[in-house]
Amino acid sequence: MTTALRFDGLGKRYRRRWALRDCTLDLPTGAIVGLVGNNGAGKTTLLHLAIGLLRPTAGAVWVFGEPLRMDRPAGLAEVGFMAQDHLLYRGFTVADMLHYGRSLNPRFDTASATARLTALDIPLDRRVNRLSGGQQAQVALSLALAKRPRLLVLDEPVASLDPLARREFMRSLIDAVAGSDLTVLLSSHVVAELERVCDHLVLLHEGRVVLAGDIDDLLANHRLLSGPRCDDAVDGVVEATHGERHSTLLVRQHVDVPTHPRWQARPVGLEEVVLAYLGGGA
Repeated sequence: MTTALRFDGLGKRYRRRWALRDCTLDLPTGAIVGLVGNNGAGKTTLLHLAIGLLRPTAGAVWVFGEPLRMDRPAGLAEVGFMAQDHLLYRGFTVADMLHYGRSLNPRFDTASATARLTALDIPLDRRVNRLSGGQQAQVALSLALAKRPRLLVLDEPVASLDPLARREFMRSLIDAVAGSDLTVLLSSHVVAELERVCDHLVLLHEGRVVLAGDIDDLLANHRLLSGPRCDDAVDGVVEATHGERHSTLLVRQHVDVPTHPRWQARPVGLEEVVLAYLGGGA
């Protein structure tokens, strides 16, 4: 599997504080990658480094085998970006935004963006400030896709949306990516939604990568053990909860590892794994 995005020893420091450190990752082409972590974990910093908005303090970013440089626009032309606040001119109409996008991007596909917005019943003659939050998110996504990028980076795109609008946005994102080799890097606090749309996960904690890989593989290598209280060391414990007579352990072990007869084992969901790493101090 080819690599779309590579972080090689990547780090970013603001004065004396490292927002991101020792980040080495390979993200596969054609994958939808979910990026999670608590507030201040370094998610936005990582995304901004990936698209050239920030210059790294250490390490390098590689996009489709080429080093990403802020002074080489050709590489950035293959990257699309959607920010959390959608970055739309509120006084523009939707048609104005399409015209603006076309003027900045030589490969801008106005026809596909227009068709997509029309299918979503978003009027092209309506001003951005008259659109709902969900409609604004769809306009921003349409602009990013119309750039015809090979890599699409989305920073908390559904953070301000209600549950129904979030579901519609994620559904339209899947439809847009289906059948293409577009690679998507998507940050979100809503882990359940990432589990539905993503096939790869990166977990940040205090500026470092603590978990990364194919979601199916990660879930297969974690399980929940419960049984009589156990104060002895157990290999691979991520998070432990002890009662007076009972212990529950989330462990990183393959399902083929035998379980003690006194313990019960069950599979875990992605949200349980993420919360265990964050709650257990990663």
